[in-house]
Amino acid sequence: MSPAEVARAVAVAAERLPGEVVRTPTVASAWWSAACGREVRLKLENVQATGSFKLRGATHALQRLPAAKRARGVVAASSGNHGLGLASAARTLGVAATVYVPTTTAAEKRAAIAALGATVVVHGDDCVDTETRARADALTSGRAYISPYNDPDVLAGQGTIAVELLAQWPEVETVYVAMGGGGLLAGMAAYAKSVRPDVEFVACSPAASPAMAACVRAGAIVDVPCHDTFSDSTAGGVEPGAITFPLCRDLVDRWIEVDERAIAEAVADTLAHAHLLVEGAAGVAFAACRQDVAARGRRAAVIVCGGNVPYQRLRAMLALAGR
Repeated sequence: MSPAEVARAVAVAAERLPGEVVRTPTVASAWWSAACGREVRLKLENVQATGSFKLRGATHALQRLPAAKRARGVVAASSGNHGLGLASAARTLGVAATVYVPTTTAAEKRAAIAALGATVVVHGDDCVDTETRARADALTSGRAYISPYNDPDVLAGQGTIAVELLAQWPEVETVYVAMGGGGLLAGMAAYAKSVRPDVEFVACSPAASPAMAACVRAGAIVDVPCHDTFSDSTAGGVEPGAITFPLCRDLVDRWIEVDERAIAEAVADTLAHAHLLVEGAAGVAFAACRQDVAARGRRAAVIVCGGNVPYQRLRAMLALAGR
């Protein structure tokens, strides 16, 4: 898909999703503005119905499935939040769902997905392995596979965040987005740049798992060593043939990588000073915004992509941050 095609699909999705997902607020943050030396506002996808932006793409993808395909059920692979979004959307629409998760997915997230009615299957230590197995299951069973990012309808659903953000804060100049498979940033940037070409998008990755950034630097989708990170929602490699790769290559203005201490400190500071509980992936975006001295003076939006942080992981982040 070209950026123009994605932008049109996002605009259509924005007409379909009201009433199905929360129109999340964009709020000012005095503390983060002071910490970053410029005006910072937060787009609070952590208050989405499933605690993450992933509900948008999953809902839109299921809405777009023909009735006959819905009746056969759907399969997905997820590190947690996409699975939650798909399970919730499937329950609302009466669709049977099976969600494959890697062994690294926290037990709390597995249980939450199952509680929404989906069948949870644990397979693989890396998201690419998990996705490969889930796709094979979908193919042999005749069910639709709903990718967390490599799906045009998912991409369009995630991009609706940009429609809301620009309506809520037309003056925004720079947007910080956690980068995993690229569905969130690609959808948002394609739409935003179609109506505001001057808006800058910064892809924010954990240094321990910078798969898309490394692929873009290499000029192709390559196997990238990925290590454990507090940003479990963005961890893992990029699927071969991902439609998000050329979009991220062409639409991302700048790339920033942050280390684990910076992620932990950002999560701790957001909890202590902004009184928001956010997960590690959101911490990546906050940390990148704080260390981005090149953009001082530009009005910045941080996409708070989720708040589903397991208790033990939160404790580990607070401990590393010295809290």
